[in-house]
Amino acid sequence: MARRLIIDSHAHIYSPDESAYPPRKDPYRPPAGKGTPEGLEAEMKAAGVDRAMLVQTTTFYSWDNSYVRDTGAKAGSWARTVVTLNPEDPHSPDVLYALVRRAGARALRTYPVSQGLYDHPANRGLWAAVRDLGTTVNSLLNRASHADELARLLADFPEVPVVLDHCIALDVKQEFDLKVRRVVELARFKNLHAKVTYLPTGSAEQYPFRDMHSATRQIINAYGAGRCVWGSDYPTELWCPRVTYKQHLELFQRDLGLSKGEQDEILGGTAHRLWFEK
Repeated sequence: MARRLIIDSHAHIYSPDESAYPPRKDPYRPPAGKGTPEGLEAEMKAAGVDRAMLVQTTTFYSWDNSYVRDTGAKAGSWARTVVTLNPEDPHSPDVLYALVRRAGARALRTYPVSQGLYDHPANRGLWAAVRDLGTTVNSLLNRASHADELARLLADFPEVPVVLDHCIALDVKQEFDLKVRRVVELARFKNLHAKVTYLPTGSAEQYPFRDMHSATRQIINAYGAGRCVWGSDYPTELWCPRVTYKQHLELFQRDLGLSKGEQDEILGGTAHRLWFEK
């Protein structure tokens, strides 16, 4: 029997050479020695993970994608990249074309603009560029009120595959029931996928974060495992310090009670179709 393909859909990377890749002012910094691509490869190997999506992080590099671009170019088949661009910069669509066509980027991470709006002409321009390029959008949203704006974009761009990063930042202390309901309602858009990464960050408990299990089951049932992806939030020491890289994976391998078929899709099959198949 072939071993299951496992893909980490959400890993942030940081260069130890800050002269070559300068961080933004006041960066959100990982602990010393953590967050390198070499560290990610070691964590992946120890946990049995085959591939990863490298997500450029604005909290460290702002809108400069140089490091994730260069790392992805050297990674070969084990990694693909998610880039981030300032939606209000009129040059961003042209930069996206270059990153996708010349550097092989596979997804664009999008945010609300400075006024707090997500359904905004600036983001619509980027979604149109993604559609033309045949790649994917990752939507990073934090408020339940953004669900209606996302719904309008999903309806207007049905051919664009979209991944909902962290499922609108699910957290038991902040709009939890409302956010779960809105994420489940959004499942009616067949081009939307759920990134179920939020258990360690949204729980009020310790591992295995049982107060998040019912909501996660609701989301998986609504989308189907074929539209859900797992991601580690590497480096976990920075983004979800109550869990190790391997424990984050074991939540889905063991603690959530997922069937083999569900694990096959959530841990690798869906991500492979979205980002590695082409």
